[in-house]
Amino acid sequence: MYSLREEEPGDWWEIEALYDLSFAPGRTALSSYRLREDVAPVATLCRVAVWEGGGAIGGAIRYWPVRVGGAEVLLLGPVAVHPTAQGEGMGGALIRDTVERAREICPRVLLVGDAPYYGRFGFERLDAVRMPPPTNPDRVLGLALEPGAWDGVAGEVSKAV
Repeated sequence: MYSLREEEPGDWWEIEALYDLSFAPGRTALSSYRLREDVAPVATLCRVAVWEGGGAIGGAIRYWPVRVGGAEVLLLGPVAVHPTAQGEGMGGALIRDTVERAREICPRVLLVGDAPYYGRFGFERLDAVRMPPPTNPDRVLGLALEPGAWDGVAGEVSKAV
């Protein structure tokens, strides 16, 4: 079993090691990482799944403020689950938990990911939103946390400054 809690400053190295284990080398060269450079994550949405008994981190999720056109948006990612725990619902628990918390902060969430996986949580392709290249447009997905939250929101994704 595991429990979810807010990420703490001392978790940083363990989370980075989990991301390194979970993603291909060069992950930090992706366009989504350029949007995160020199920008603080949304601390209340940075959560970890901690194994009961040992306290090791088995999963992590982070969110970042970005803009699309003039609209404020939350960029979800990365989310990772240790390979030994994949398929056990930990990633889904992190997503559901943080999406509910995000409702208090911003009405819309953006991510770059696999539509069949994230579609289970209500994410849909955003044809009018463009991530910096070389992002595959089919992987640009959004979730409206209130009705119509993505209506009229279009353009390039940029850093929130």
